[in-house]
Amino acid sequence: MADSQAFCVAEERSGHCAVVDGHFLYVWGGYVSIEDNEVYLPNDEIWTYDIDSGLWKMYLMEGELPTSMSGSCGACINGRLYVFGGYDDKGYSNRLYFVNLRTRDGTYIWEKITKFEGQPPTPRDKLSCWVYKDRLIYFGGYGYRRHNELQDCFDVHDASWEEQIFWGWHNDVHVFDTKTQTWSQPEIKGGVPPQPRAAHSCAVLGNKGYVFGGRVLQTRMNDLHYLNLDTWIWSGRLWHTACLGKENEIMVFGGSKDNLLFLDTGHCNDLLIFQTQPHSLLRLCLDCIGKNAIILKSQIPLLPPKLLQQVLKKITFWTAANYRKEQRIQKEETENKYQWISGR
Repeated sequence: MADSQAFCVAEERSGHCAVVDGHFLYVWGGYVSIEDNEVYLPNDEIWTYDIDSGLWKMYLMEGELPTSMSGSCGACINGRLYVFGGYDDKGYSNRLYFVNLRTRDGTYIWEKITKFEGQPPTPRDKLSCWVYKDRLIYFGGYGYRRHNELQDCFDVHDASWEEQIFWGWHNDVHVFDTKTQTWSQPEIKGGVPPQPRAAHSCAVLGNKGYVFGGRVLQTRMNDLHYLNLDTWIWSGRLWHTACLGKENEIMVFGGSKDNLLFLDTGHCNDLLIFQTQPHSLLRLCLDCIGKNAIILKSQIPLLPPKLLQQVLKKITFWTAANYRKEQRIQKEETENKYQWISGR
């Protein structure tokens, strides 16, 4: 008989962590609003959603439990859920915890990471994270710094002059290497970083970490930036256009990537395509043939005329895409070489 818990639904919440590992979605933390008060949800519960069966289940957690918080940043590497930062009744946090999600008996045990090298980010919440090469790469967030910690990466919102504490938004980047248990702050080697922000979204595509939107004061932003996670160079943009494609792709083209307060010369001509749903079987087959045209060159002429026309268009598409990719790589290598020589 199925566990009756499996037929329940996870509690409503905001400010929670959610990650996917394998066939399951995991949800932890957050808060609900009750009579204009923020009530933090239990820190000893983790909710799982079976993506295949569509069933929810709740498990109780053990170990060194994080405090009940909202605005924490969750990320998953190799079956481990890492939770950093957040806000609770005592203020902002810069603690890092992890829990193994791949348990056989449904036992989830939290561990607080206390033995590490390097300096973690200052306390904050509403930050985001890229996962790349077994590293957690954190960006932005809202929190506080002391007077001797103020830097250009911090946009001050409020201050307590007696305690010399300043609250505001960040746009700094911090890296935690999960293999060596080491915190580091990479040197940004080029480009214009995004404006400090919180409550933004992050995603990784290849070796690029994308940032979209976020909030500063009452302003909700819709600019798009990316950070090359190998070279640590920023690009991004605003005043771009976005259109819906024939298979529900979001197609972003053009825009400005400069700080318009100082100069406006860096315009973009690349096209970014975000896939929002699985492609049709026909599209997948056409792409497969287009990518492997050299291997299939003897079979392609045997296709029916109507289908052959579509295949030839796909071959042209992927030939052009590969050419542009090679040109972009050569350009990046040239720019990196120039920066290395000029920075010696």
